[in-house]
Amino acid sequence: MNVLKDAFTEGRLTQPEYEDRIGRAYQSRTYGELDQVTADIPARIVPPAFLPAAPPYVPLPAPLPATNGQAIGSLVCGICAPFTGGLSAIPAIALGHIAKNKIRYTGQQGEGLAIAGLILGYLTVAGFAALILLFALFSIGS
Repeated sequence: MNVLKDAFTEGRLTQPEYEDRIGRAYQSRTYGELDQVTADIPARIVPPAFLPAAPPYVPLPAPLPATNGQAIGSLVCGICAPFTGGLSAIPAIALGHIAKNKIRYTGQQGEGLAIAGLILGYLTVAGFAALILLFALFSIGS
């Protein structure tokens, strides 16, 4: 029945043909008789599947090398050095030199961070050394 209904709605059968075949389908007693009712129906026309065209190839830019972790650590230690009484100035200097060496060989980012950490570390060491020297001079003078 569905085959007849689909063929009629798609325009493959006319109204009188549809009514005649439905009547014969209801009178059918076997599958063979039912097959004779639908055997000569024109084949369904199926449009080809729509496949969208592939997007044009656009090369992605090369990813940037990662930022060196020691360079970040050097900068953080250099920034914290005045607040830690100069204790983090030594790690800032050490990490800065290690980072610059690794960056030279690996091509990572972060050389500016390492340099900033080194400068802050050396300035903190120099500043605390000057304070200690001043206190020593004042204590000797008094």
